Amino acid sequence: MHTVDAIARIMKAEGIEYLSCFPTTPLIEAAAAAGIRPIICRQERVGVGIADGFSRVKNGRPPGVFAMQYGPGAENAFPGVATAYSDSTPLLLLPLGHTRQQDRVLPLFSSLRTYESVTKSVEQMNTEERVVDVMRRAFASLRNGRGGPVMVEIPADLTNATVDSSIVDNYRPVPTVLSQADPEDVEKAAQALLSADRPLIVAGAGVLYAEGTQELVELAEFLQVPVMTTMEGKSAISELHPLALGSGSGVMSDPVLEFLRNADVVLVIGSSMTPHSMVTPIPPGKVVIHSTNDPVDIGKGSSPDHALLGDSRLVLKQLSDSVRDLNGPSPRSSDEGPATRIESIRAAWHTRWMSKLAADAVPINPYRVIWELMKTVPASEAIVTHDAGSPRFQMMPFYRSDGPRTYLGWGKSHQLGTGLGLVIGAKLAAPEKVCINFMGDAAFGMTGLDFETAVRSDLPIITVVLNNGTMAVETSEMELSHRLHGTRDLGGNYADIGKSLGGWSERVTEPGDISGAFTRARRATDQGSAALLEFITGEETEYSNRRPFG
Repeated sequence: MHTVDAIARIMKAEGIEYLSCFPTTPLIEAAAAAGIRPIICRQERVGVGIADGFSRVKNGRPPGVFAMQYGPGAENAFPGVATAYSDSTPLLLLPLGHTRQQDRVLPLFSSLRTYESVTKSVEQMNTEERVVDVMRRAFASLRNGRGGPVMVEIPADLTNATVDSSIVDNYRPVPTVLSQADPEDVEKAAQALLSADRPLIVAGAGVLYAEGTQELVELAEFLQVPVMTTMEGKSAISELHPLALGSGSGVMSDPVLEFLRNADVVLVIGSSMTPHSMVTPIPPGKVVIHSTNDPVDIGKGSSPDHALLGDSRLVLKQLSDSVRDLNGPSPRSSDEGPATRIESIRAAWHTRWMSKLAADAVPINPYRVIWELMKTVPASEAIVTHDAGSPRFQMMPFYRSDGPRTYLGWGKSHQLGTGLGLVIGAKLAAPEKVCINFMGDAAFGMTGLDFETAVRSDLPIITVVLNNGTMAVETSEMELSHRLHGTRDLGGNYADIGKSLGGWSERVTEPGDISGAFTRARRATDQGSAALLEFITGEETEYSNRRPFG
């Protein structure tokens, strides 16, 4: 067999069923022959996003895979890989490389050199005899420790080299190895939680990847501790749970604001605590317990009072066992818990925002679109994601997810247009779900033609385009240039584009039509059509509690 055939067989052995890709690479044919379905994107950046969204929904079991040609293919894929790296998403990248004779000859583009800064590991398969070793190391890196993109470059002149099939026949899938925290450190952290007057849990994406939602809920209910999530951790706990506060990113709900502001002990689990504008910082003066599976994260932004190194699910189980040992087996009474206070704060917050959430204004207020979606499509039946800019700020505080991976929060890289690839990958991973992405008109301009990928690939997603005809986030940044030259203005009829690309589409201009439009779009996806809903919205620039802690 050829090298690409060996790679495809190894991927199949590791549970890979889909290959997101763009020609030209012989790996596409090899994958098809091995029983792996190729998904051809329109643009490499979106193709990486498809693999990324698939990985998130599957929690890397198995990871998404993207293959591309050398030169322009590898060049175009970079933004998608940077996004996956910033969010620690495990995915396998398989670019062709120039021939070994041309390897790293300037000015030829080198994936090895260029991608080193946005991958967990990079390796070149420089001889056919190393195919098993190189692929085993790649999957070992994908399955263990902190997530992130892993790249294997395949020189073009190596693809059709002959590999002894017996070598591949003996390949065995790589095991996943998990670790627990030091028991003494766990006991100290448990004592801190039990002694706290106002404890708080902050759950990150690590809880999702560890599939630790049940353990998170058990600890929270036993101690009657409220739970907020990070942007990437959103849905780690059902946001319909009485102890769920919502998510914190650059914006947040009132319950998140109040409980984070007043907490005395904060358990941050499954989060790197990377200082970033899209990460809600822990205000000073609190006892911080930080749990992560990567020692690099400990003390990265600030020094925690307690540090627990290990898999989030296992650490949560350790903490639950420890608090029971210290406090006895009976959980704290819910009568003494914060659930009533959470609901009271949320109700007052909703009341204050109802003028936007239920607005009858024309153009439509984007908050009304989100509100109607929540009433029309049960959150437990959906996977929802946002795009960068206004959709992220508008959705993160108000949309309430209902269970693990019913929402894909992302954004440390926050590139416009990312959400479309993510939602296509989500539909690939969970075809039974109603998969919806919210994007602005600027984001559609970046990647919108890949809506046709969903149409062509029989992946019936719902794309929501919030069309306000402008770049609202830049209102204060481009005041003079806009007044003189209209620099923020955008144009387009996106419903027409969706229809011309082969999908079902509808343009909505009246608030009273929003719920019906979502119902019709869902019916279209149930019948196998990708759907595009274009809502003509106003220029909304107010956000909930934007960066109150700096």
